[in-house]
Amino acid sequence: MSWNQGSPKANFCIRTLESCGVGNRPVVPVYNRYAYTMSQDSGSTRKLIIAIDGPAGAGKSTIAARLARKFGYVNLESGAMYRALALQAIENDTSFDDETALVKLADSSRIQLEPTISGNRTLLGGKDVSVRIRERDVTEGASRISVHPRVREWMVSHQRAMGAGGGVVMEGRDIGTKVFPDADLKIFLDADPVVREQRRMAQQKIAVEVAAHVAAELRERDRRDRTRAASPLVAAQDAVVIDSTAMSEDEVLGKIEELARARQGGRTV
Repeated sequence: MSWNQGSPKANFCIRTLESCGVGNRPVVPVYNRYAYTMSQDSGSTRKLIIAIDGPAGAGKSTIAARLARKFGYVNLESGAMYRALALQAIENDTSFDDETALVKLADSSRIQLEPTISGNRTLLGGKDVSVRIRERDVTEGASRISVHPRVREWMVSHQRAMGAGGGVVMEGRDIGTKVFPDADLKIFLDADPVVREQRRMAQQKIAVEVAAHVAAELRERDRRDRTRAASPLVAAQDAVVIDSTAMSEDEVLGKIEELARARQGGRTV
């Protein structure tokens, strides 16, 4: 279920368990009360926009998903959006280097994020591509298409529309600097490159014989992310930088939750 709201054409949809935007109506996340238990953040508590940025392998996706579940928020995966577009390019034989063709392809694509109890499902043209977009060719493609300024502009406009109402956690590489520069809480999650490589290999269950190749790909992705002309990977000036090298997943989550609770109460930590 896509939705249009003036220009640019909006073909990204946050599809909830109950409903999605229709026609010219904006998408309004509505959680099924039987499937989601809203925490103490429901009711009159202010809904935050939480931005989590950082390099590949830092643990952003895992932390964002757990944090969203903890607060009863929507987890908007910017990376899944780029991956879905990269997959669409692969399936349509569109060059990752053809910026104009990629923007045109984005305009005609139907990409949906569907929250579930276990995390988001990503749908492309109504088909569940959640597993496919994590494969190496799509990951590489997502990194390559993300360097194009007009592709990023297209993504940013839709990401802003999706999260404007608050109650969202969004992770990526330019969320706090470009997508939501006024986010209530900005986190820059980092870790030692070697640790990030190890985490990525464990996450993807990569065989030892291809480990060196994957490590090289991660370093190349870091280089592209940090040196691209459009929205390079940098920590926002007002972001809280967390080095997770020696931290467990639970420790990182606990720290960010503490910061978020403080923001809700109008305090700083």
